[in-house]
Amino acid sequence: MRVARVLQTGLRLVYPPGCLTCNALVETDQGLCGRCWRETPFVGGSICDACGAPLVGDFATCEDRCDDCLSMPRPWRSGRTAMVYGGNGRRIVLGLKHGDRMDFATPAAKWMARVAGDLVRPGMLIAPVPLHWRRRVKRRYNQSLLLGRGAARALELPFCPDLLLRRHQTPVLDGKGRAERFATLDSALTIHPRRAAMVKGRAILLVDDVMTSGATLSAGTEALLRAGAASVCVLTLARAVKDATFPGKDTGGPI
Repeated sequence: MRVARVLQTGLRLVYPPGCLTCNALVETDQGLCGRCWRETPFVGGSICDACGAPLVGDFATCEDRCDDCLSMPRPWRSGRTAMVYGGNGRRIVLGLKHGDRMDFATPAAKWMARVAGDLVRPGMLIAPVPLHWRRRVKRRYNQSLLLGRGAARALELPFCPDLLLRRHQTPVLDGKGRAERFATLDSALTIHPRRAAMVKGRAILLVDDVMTSGATLSAGTEALLRAGAASVCVLTLARAVKDATFPGKDTGGPI
């Protein structure tokens, strides 16, 4: 142990920890510098109980919904998100999703676990939104699986990486409207036949990287409920919201 600490100290002297998104020096590994922290739109205060998006104004109850969730009732019970998809939040999501920045997954999962505390139920099972195997081979990893595994570890809950399967490869959803997204994902997700017994009567926490329309999470939730899940909650790293205002706002580009 002493030798390991000496080696670790030596490595820190040679390779001091850098900020995840700008490489400025920071005190701890996998952290953000002060500037990047301020430019990351973490969610706090009053939130939509269905998706975790921040709500404007002073809301007294946890039953409030954002405009999207009022206009499109969700099949899941409650949802939480760590940040708004914009500014540095968008850079983190895209780095993890398309930029091979798997090192983002560990701190991101911890941020997600912090906002998920009130969703946790005894025996709750965490599962990720799946990728089709062809897309997984091309990308080499499923970012939602990495986030789900990290969140499960932080929350000390069981994790099943393949509870859900994507039965066919759906087209990329970038640029598609809400109705088209829902139509594309209709019945696209199903329960792994060898995992069906794990679902019955159980509370499930479904994890994804980003929520836009909610079509993917709806498809996953409906598959879980059909298989007998007692309840489903959702947890995302980021939530795309309309007309958000925060430091470093930048909501353009693909999700």
